[in-house]
Amino acid sequence: MSSTELPSVLTATASPKASAVRVAPGERLRSVRLPGITLTVRSRPPAREDLPPALFVHGLGGSSQNWSSLMPLLDEHVAGEAVDLPGFGDSPPPDDGNYSVTAHARAVIRHLDAAERGPVHLFGNSLGGAVTTRVASLRPDLVRTLTLVSPALPELRVQRTAVPTGLLALPGVAGLFTRFTRGWSAEQRVRGVMALCYGDPARVTEEAFRNAVEEMERRLQLPYFWDALTRSARGLVDAYTLGGQHSLWRQAERVLAPTLLVYGRRDQLVSYRMAQRAARTFRDSRLVTLPEAGHVAMMEYPEAVAGAFRELLADTGKSNDAEGVAGADPAADPVAVRGGGSPGAGGSVGGSGSADGDDFAAGGSVTGSPPGVGS
Repeated sequence: MSSTELPSVLTATASPKASAVRVAPGERLRSVRLPGITLTVRSRPPAREDLPPALFVHGLGGSSQNWSSLMPLLDEHVAGEAVDLPGFGDSPPPDDGNYSVTAHARAVIRHLDAAERGPVHLFGNSLGGAVTTRVASLRPDLVRTLTLVSPALPELRVQRTAVPTGLLALPGVAGLFTRFTRGWSAEQRVRGVMALCYGDPARVTEEAFRNAVEEMERRLQLPYFWDALTRSARGLVDAYTLGGQHSLWRQAERVLAPTLLVYGRRDQLVSYRMAQRAARTFRDSRLVTLPEAGHVAMMEYPEAVAGAFRELLADTGKSNDAEGVAGADPAADPVAVRGGGSPGAGGSVGGSGSADGDDFAAGGSVTGSPPGVGS
């Protein structure tokens, strides 16, 4: 199957044009044309002109909307942009059909070079975590700090709940899956994705769920939706098998930027047991674990993630705002492990308050985009 060829069931039913992508209040979308790719970039107006830039990179099956709950919480600290990787969100497929981790990293680097925004505070979730790890390793000049939420780094013992996502990488599986699920509604698909990605799907508000269903309906109209998803999954599996200098773990060792690691104990896609290995591997790392979070902590507990990032800024001297993190929601109360360091180094356990996780249940919500389908 070529890079743009689709399972026959999709070719027959896809609409030629999808509906408009959702834009939350205060957000702006723009299209950036670069050699071989066109990227859609979501941004918010910065609170001040002198704020350092930040770039947010989503995971497999996600989009820039996955960061819409976190970005406004950081308006006073960074000038934030979130990118739709090629073939995801509102970005069209790449001209060469390359969806490897390296190709996605190249797209991020091209955008940062063209915009002359570096160095940035770089964020990545899941697949985006693998992509941004590679960017930070290869181009340290572009990265001020690195924040990884459940990064998709190679695991030898993959959780059983993550196996179906990995199977998407096998030739023919996507076609079988589309035929098997042809009768599924967008609502059924969203409920399945949320059950996999959230620690507690019941925390999602009705409005957020409706927005996610609308986004799923939009995506299913895209003729390249499944191709982008399966080829990116294949690219991630390929990256897991690389050794030597191209290994993601080896590249993680070479990251120079101060790194914040955020893991959810209820993550069904990236095993929580990988958190300690990541904290040992990234040389200047801080680990925050959220007991009730799943795979997309920045959507489930955005206040906690924002608080941890503000502490990172204060710790690294890159912000004058050293405001403490307050609150007492046990579900969002993070356990912080400080110290990280070179491989083999241990980290000491440090105290950390919660970041008002109750605000999510009371009024916060996920964005209008499904969180993705896996690492």
